Formats: sequence, C-alpha cells, structure tokens
Amino acid sequence: MMRQLLGRYPALLALSAQLCATVLVGVLVYLAAQFGVWRPSWLLAGVAQGLLAASLGQCFGLSRWWWWLNLAFVPALLALSGAPLSPWVFFGGFLLVLLLNWNSFGEQVPLYLSGTKCRRQLADLLTRQAPGFSFVDLGCGPAGTLLWLARQFPQAQFVGVETAPLTFVIAWLRSVPQSNCRIRYESLWRTDLSAFAVVYCFLSPAPMAALWDKARGQMAAGSWLISNSFEVPGVPADQQVELRDWRQSRLLLWRMPG
Repeated sequence: MMRQLLGRYPALLALSAQLCATVLVGVLVYLAAQFGVWRPSWLLAGVAQGLLAASLGQCFGLSRWWWWLNLAFVPALLALSGAPLSPWVFFGGFLLVLLLNWNSFGEQVPLYLSGTKCRRQLADLLTRQAPGFSFVDLGCGPAGTLLWLARQFPQAQFVGVETAPLTFVIAWLRSVPQSNCRIRYESLWRTDLSAFAVVYCFLSPAPMAALWDKARGQMAAGSWLISNSFEVPGVPADQQVELRDWRQSRLLLWRMPG
C-alpha cells in the first residue's frame, strides 16, 4: 500500500529521497566528528546530501526533472541561509513551484515543455490533415507549442487543457489574441476526445495506459493520438518520429482503428 501511495504521488517519493539522504549524510557527519579529524562544512555536506537525494530519487523511479530539484534543494537552502532574506521568499518560491507543477502531485504529470524540433515535426504531421482539423493538447503547459501551431494553421481549431493553476492563467492570457485557440481549466480525464482529429500529449509514463483506454473508447476511427516520448505499455506505435534533441525525444503516433 505504501508503494502504491508513493507511486501515485511523486512528491512523496522526492520527500522520501530527501529524508533518506539527510539521515545518511547526518550519520556520516556525526561519525566523522566523533572518530576523525576532518570536519566537512555545512555547504559541502549539503552538496553531498543533494547528490545522494538526486540519486535515490532516480532509484525510486522519479522523472529526470526531479533529479535537478532534489540535487539543488538543500544546497540552495544552506547557501541562502545566511542571506538577509525574509522567510516569505522561501514560501513564495515553494508556492510558485507548486502552482506551476500542480499536476505532478495528483496526476503524476510534471511540467514538460515541447521543444522547437517537436513543434516543427508536429506541423509537418498536421499538414496531412484536412484544413479545418481539430487538435487538443492534453496538459498544454504555458501553451507555447499550441499557440505556435495555431498560428501556422489558422483554419484549424486548437484546444489546450491544463490544471496547474498558474500555468493555466499564463496559457489563457497568451491565447486571448489567437481566435482559433482556446484554453480550458480542465483535467485531461474529463476532456471528451471524440471531437478531435489529433490528440497530443507530453505527460509521463504513469498515465499512458489509462489514456490509451480513454482514447480507444472516445476517439473516432482514423484520428491520431500523438505522445511525446512516452509509450503506451504493450501497444507498439504505428509510427515513430525521432526528434534528435538533447532529450533524445521522439513522437509516437497511434491511428485509431475503425
């Protein structure tokens, strides 16, 4: 039961990694003080804790972006502990990260941003659609990719859904001038996929099996499900497009059967 709880809430996995690393480094610092002559500085101990926490997070199965957060968290606190900063600064920073990555706590979907190569490949794929096609981005983030595509295909209709509060506000404000693009504050699980010719997502491994079941039940025959990097377990993609970016990303495409 504990494993299921931690798997559903990756923030708890990150917290577990931080606590384990803190205890281990604390024990090592204590032993060094009791039995040795070497005394590590607090900042050095913090860096060691960060490296250990980041490594443990990877062992626990956290996404790659958590590695940097686990690495920097304690060293950053120690580095800033002597600075004349109000505690509200730390609270504000935490709140900002929370509002931008709300999805990672409940839906296991962190904030991933589609790169320039991804946009261009998506545009190339969309040229094969009828001019008035409909496109939805499940978890659109700040809507950079969605708005870029909407400007490339003015006859098509683009929809983005997002549930991270601050990210949604940013995306909605950016979309106001673009008449063929709408942003909804809506969970991807409540989004009806039947109206879209193309469904795009850049999520995480965790929801892909459930998303496939949803797509099979709602999407029309001949429509496309496109996932950036993450596979549907046990279902080979009908087409793959290598993006050749620094993340070694790829687009995986499934055409809905009749």
